[in-house]
Amino acid sequence: MEDCLLLDEGSSEMAFGLNVRFTARDETAVRSFDALVTETLVGIREQEPGTLVYVSHAVEGQPLQRIFYELYVDREAFDRHEQQPHIRRFLAAREAFVDSVEVDFLDPLGAAGIPIGVTRDA
Repeated sequence: MEDCLLLDEGSSEMAFGLNVRFTARDETAVRSFDALVTETLVGIREQEPGTLVYVSHAVEGQPLQRIFYELYVDREAFDRHEQQPHIRRFLAAREAFVDSVEVDFLDPLGAAGIPIGVTRDA
């Protein structure tokens, strides 16, 4: 397990991640969705030190789809993320723009690129 992203070098608890796939209703909706994401990212950057990575991706060849990759220090950081006012607003507002949402919770098996034991505020 030495390759795994851990909370700290003595911890056995691993980071918590997920992928979320959104399919927008139409081209107008996807533009509105992207604007909502841009607004939401401000709150994530400023108020969520337990969020290590939060990236919105466009999908090549699928202009109405967006995929989020999210990585948190631990499950508790994700739970705190879900309760933030900017996220509550996002979750409610996205319903006007998307036809479907698919969520995959991820169990990390190994990691590279993020130092073990380091959060964004470290």
